[in-house]
Parts: sequence; C-alpha cells; structure tokens
Amino acid sequence: MYQNNQGDLINFVKKNRPRLALTLGDPAGIGPEVILKALADPEIRQKYDVTVVGNGDLLAQIYYKLNLTENLVALANPDELSVSDVQLDGKIKDRIISGIGNAASGAASFAYMEYAIAQTLAGKFDAIVTGPIAKSAWKAAGYNYPGQTELLAQKSSVDRFGMLFVARSPHTNWTLRALLATTHIPLRQVADVLTPQLLTQKLDLLVECLEKDFGIYRGRIAIAGLNPHSGEQGQLGHEEQDWLIPWLEQERQNRPQLQLDGPIPPDTMWVKPGQAWYGNSLVQNPADGYLALYHDQGLIPVKLMAFDRAVNTSIGLPFVRTSPDHGTAFDIAGRGIADATSMKAAIHLAAELVSQRLAKKNIAQANVVRTLTDDKT
Repeated sequence: MYQNNQGDLINFVKKNRPRLALTLGDPAGIGPEVILKALADPEIRQKYDVTVVGNGDLLAQIYYKLNLTENLVALANPDELSVSDVQLDGKIKDRIISGIGNAASGAASFAYMEYAIAQTLAGKFDAIVTGPIAKSAWKAAGYNYPGQTELLAQKSSVDRFGMLFVARSPHTNWTLRALLATTHIPLRQVADVLTPQLLTQKLDLLVECLEKDFGIYRGRIAIAGLNPHSGEQGQLGHEEQDWLIPWLEQERQNRPQLQLDGPIPPDTMWVKPGQAWYGNSLVQNPADGYLALYHDQGLIPVKLMAFDRAVNTSIGLPFVRTSPDHGTAFDIAGRGIADATSMKAAIHLAAELVSQRLAKKNIAQANVVRTLTDDKT
C-alpha cells in the first residue's frame, strides 16, 4: 500500500512540517554550537517546525561567545529561533562552564530531556533530536542511567527498544543501518547478557523498523558472530555452537520472507558495507540491516565509515528520536570548530521518519474511507 502511493506521500510531506524538539544536550559541550550551526541552514528552518529545548539565555551567551572566535561560521541567531525555556535553579546556571562537564551541566541536560519527552508524549512534538550528553555529568547530578536511550524508554514505558545507527554514504547514496544487540555494558558482561530471547527481540525491532520507517518488507539482514571467526566450530568460543547457530536456524524457519545471513565473523562482516559505502563496483547485495552483538563491534566500523554523518536512532519508542553520533567534545567546546554535519543528518532523518510514519497513517486512513465508500455504493 505504502510503496504504491509515493505521489500521496510527497504531497503529504509538502503540506505537513514535522515538529521537532532539539535538546541542547550538555550545555558545557558542543551541543549548543552544532545546533546553532545546523539551524543556520535555511533549508532546515523552512522545511521543519523546530523548537530548541534548553535555556534561551545560555544559548545567547554561547552564540555571542562563538561570534568572537576566529573560526567564524554561519550561526543561527537565538532571537530568531523558537526556544522552550526549561526552568533551572539559578545556582545550576551559574555553575555551567564551557568545556567542563559537571553536576550542574548534567542536571541541565537531564532537565532538557525530561521536558522534551513529556511534551512529545503529550503531542506537542513529533520527534526529539537530542544533543550529546555526558553520562558522567548525569551521574554527578544524581541520575544513574546508562544513556539517553534508557531514559527515553523508561519515560515512554517501553521495554522493547534498541539503538540503530543510520548513515547515508556521500559517495554512493547507499544507506547503512546497524543495530546493537547490547549497548552500554562492560565487555565482560556481553556473553552473559546475550540470549536467544534478547536477539529475537532485537531482530523483531529491526524488521519492524525496516518496514515502518524505510519501506523494506523482504529485507536482508546480516548477523554477527560473537567470537573471532564466529567461534571456529567451538575452537575459539562455544556460544555460536551452543545457541547462536541453532537460534538463527530457527529464525530462518520462522521468517521465510527474510534473508538472514550469519553468524558472520565479526572481522569480515563489515567488508561489504565498507565497499558499498565507498563505491567499490565489485560489491553485490549489501544487507539492508546489520545486527552487531555489542557496542564496539558495531560502532567502530560505523564511526570509521561515517563519523561525521551517522545518526543514532532509538527504535521501539512511540515517537521518533535521533541524535548525532558523537559526544560532548568538551575539549573543543566554545572554540567554534565543532562539525555540525551529524546534527544536520539527525534533524533530516528525524523529519524523514516522522513524515514517513504520518504519511503511511494518513494513506491508510484514506484507503479505509475509500473502502467504506465503495462498499456503500
């Protein structure tokens, strides 16, 4: 239905500007800078209804400070932006220092997130684009969350969620999609946390995302092994033989419409994506999605290929959430040299996903009306 109504989709997107909440992230980091740089792009301001969630006076201070640097680039004027001011204790604001993540900056970034989530769940926004935060600053402020993804899931009352990294190659226009089975846990815990049940849940999320957000209904998904050489038949680890291979065989039977490749040795799984990204003419049939079993197994190759344009996308939430795939970069905060490419990509992807979902819903409702009308005639 959706793929056969591209004209309706295009018309819908033109008439409906996605409502995006952009959180500043940690105000001591580069989040405010990359937001001001991204919103200087007239295309973003014209196509999307964007609201910055943070503090207008802090944003103005950063704006004027950046205008004094030698690395002068286009910045959006905060006076011309829509800003939702989040109330902070005056003592917190006074303790926020550019380039230094501390309890005050952590408290501020947490407050921005709480406000954006509440307003989005209430229907004011369609999506949240989050600036980078420092987990250590959250902890210093008394908030013990592994990251923003877990806070988003808790506040949304969902227990099925995942971190999907999306990037479009500037060389070939091919889209990389990599989902992490486990995220912010120590490496020594990975083998214990991984289970057939967890991987089924993550695979479900990836399949649903490919269908709902990207219109891919008979996808090809590559699944990594855990150990070097995927265990080498038990010689380099037993997880593949004990449960990963049997689990994958069962999933192939349960999902005959999909092509499930794996378990692929982790050191070779990323060869085809690399070739597809850089335009190697020999690559054939790269996967539509890649399932990595732990954080660095997925993010080292993603950042090698797409550090300046990868987007962290939370899937499984009742709304769209994206974020640039970089941190607070306290060491360069306030110097005017932060790259806004990933933030721009996060904004564009959030708007694209919102438009896809709203258009599909609109088209489905229109088809129901047509069906009822036809039945009456």
